[in-house]
Amino acid sequence: MIAYLDGKLAYKDAALAIVDIMGVGYEVRISLATYSKLPAEGEKTKLYTYQHIKEDGQTLYGFLDPNEKALFMQLISVSGIGPGTGIVMVSSMSVGEIRQAIVQEDVRSIQSIKGVGPKTAQRVVLELKDKLRKDELLAKAGIDTVPLARAHNTNRAEALAALVTLGFARAAAEKTLDQIQHKHGNDLSVEELIKFALKSH
Repeated sequence: MIAYLDGKLAYKDAALAIVDIMGVGYEVRISLATYSKLPAEGEKTKLYTYQHIKEDGQTLYGFLDPNEKALFMQLISVSGIGPGTGIVMVSSMSVGEIRQAIVQEDVRSIQSIKGVGPKTAQRVVLELKDKLRKDELLAKAGIDTVPLARAHNTNRAEALAALVTLGFARAAAEKTLDQIQHKHGNDLSVEELIKFALKSH
């Protein structure tokens, strides 16, 4: 199983990226969130991947953020959601928004995603709400529930925990940090992330 690709970004569009690793181009289906954060073509990038194998072929799905990959894996574990629908779901809403909708049992928000019917939306909430609530409790206790998170994700997690402690709503804080990292890059320190977040409110 291919866990990640670390190489040069040869091509990107809103649904697809090609990562060149020593002269071999890996075609990867990506979400809109990943596309919006990818570097320019020719730059170095690392995508966390899921390899989907079926009778008529193989497809690689890739994510810049290991948290997005983790949520995608949880979504496709639900009966009736394949990787195609999973990638549409994480493209339609942010990781924070989907998690919040599931934890708060907001079936309507999940059902609003293209290709997700009422029964599937109810199954998503039913099967994942307890798991996601447990993950949130562990995250609040400082226990990382997503392996392979990179150093800047640790900074992001620390900044997020600090902002929640300061009274920010978790979903709002996640959205703010996404915007900051998109604008200023992923190499900001915990202090810089918090300062930018406080200035934006």
